[in-house]
Amino acid sequence: MRLEPRVSEIFTALSSTSDTGSEKPNPSHHSTGAVQMRIKSSNTHHDRLSQSKSMILSENVKVAEPINRHRRNLSQHNLTIVVTKEGYLLKAKIADGGKKLRKNWSTSWIVLTARKMEFYKESKQPAMANLKPGYKPECVDLCGARIEWTSEKSSKKNVFQITTVSGNEFLFQSDIDFLILDWFHAIKNAIDRLPKEQRITSRNLEFKLRRSSSIELLNNLDTESKEPKPEHRKSLIFRLNYSASDTNDRNRIKSRLKKFISRRPSLKTLQEKGLIKDQIFGSHLHSVCEHEKSTVPQFVRLCIEAVEKRGLDVDGIYRVSGNLATIQKLRFVVNQEEKLNLDDSQWEDIHVVTGALKMFFRELPEPLFPYSLFEQFVEAIKIQDNATRIKCIRSLVKKLPRPNYETMKILFQHLQKIAAKESVNLMSTQSLGIVFGPTLLRPEKETGNMAVHMLYQNQIVELMLSEYSKIFGSGED
Repeated sequence: MRLEPRVSEIFTALSSTSDTGSEKPNPSHHSTGAVQMRIKSSNTHHDRLSQSKSMILSENVKVAEPINRHRRNLSQHNLTIVVTKEGYLLKAKIADGGKKLRKNWSTSWIVLTARKMEFYKESKQPAMANLKPGYKPECVDLCGARIEWTSEKSSKKNVFQITTVSGNEFLFQSDIDFLILDWFHAIKNAIDRLPKEQRITSRNLEFKLRRSSSIELLNNLDTESKEPKPEHRKSLIFRLNYSASDTNDRNRIKSRLKKFISRRPSLKTLQEKGLIKDQIFGSHLHSVCEHEKSTVPQFVRLCIEAVEKRGLDVDGIYRVSGNLATIQKLRFVVNQEEKLNLDDSQWEDIHVVTGALKMFFRELPEPLFPYSLFEQFVEAIKIQDNATRIKCIRSLVKKLPRPNYETMKILFQHLQKIAAKESVNLMSTQSLGIVFGPTLLRPEKETGNMAVHMLYQNQIVELMLSEYSKIFGSGED
């Protein structure tokens, strides 16, 4: 056929450009990155050998990548991004643009680059691959951001916070110490490499210009927005934040606040109208009793009844902590004077009830053992003779104000029932003394003798439980 010679001629012309038989092809003929096709119609061994050699590209030859004109693919498969670190962490966003958000922990696959962090739900494969069309991960710009350890924003351990210049705040956490430490240093190093002061972007300028009606500001921005000098940068930002219209608004708000504060009703008036109710938690014991017209707070009675009904046999009663969120919810219900039913299913955990009772005594402005008698109780417990010690404690108890005495009597009677079940609940008088000692009595001003005072506090409660009938009995001194 005529086709066969023509194919042979074409191949000969192509291979001749490589100095026939040479193993190094001319780079100029491979600038397009195309690889010559192997032609199956060749007849000689020499032709097949030269054809095989033509498939080999020189190491110095760069293959030009095809131009991708699909914008979405460009953004999703950007090969120039260098990933510094990636892996799983617990993440919670607690502020968005300065607005506080409800903390919601979730596990995220985090990708750290030189300038930003990106968050993905999962990454069974590399984070930058297999993304759905149009998918945009949550992103944090690290330029100007601040990173710091925090123990106040969460009860979890190993938590650090990142605050961005736009007012976004994120918490990150891991139970693995070396892992979270490695992440902290990696992010901190990335932030330290970025400029300390974030340049004013066109987006920020546009937002601030909307808020400003100053023509002078617009004229100044024409000359200063490109690259403001360091000595003028602060003044420029100041004018952006505090334009003439903003100053007028601030003065107007201050004037209204002053008028409102001067005309505000007194606390007593608000309480008389029922707008502000007396709190149970955090109020003085005598105030609560006066409000309820009793000598023992109703909440204390309800808690004791609930514990004696379904908690005497519970292991570690009063020692084991309940769920803090549920305890706070119970506290809110009590403070709002809502009808309290501790048999409700939401309070079924008896440790929540005991936790709330301990919190009530702990938050009294003055403890159940008044400050004025604290030193006298400490001196009494130091007496060596047991009979004299009991007699002295009994006389001090008799000096207590009636709400304190009645509440203390019913509480210690209840704790004595707990101690009587020690074989089941493992709570001895000594254990109860350790739990309730610092809760029921403490000095008005803490000194360097805290450890010594704590020992005496525990011993006082333990003695009063062991000798309850002699101290609270009706017999004569």
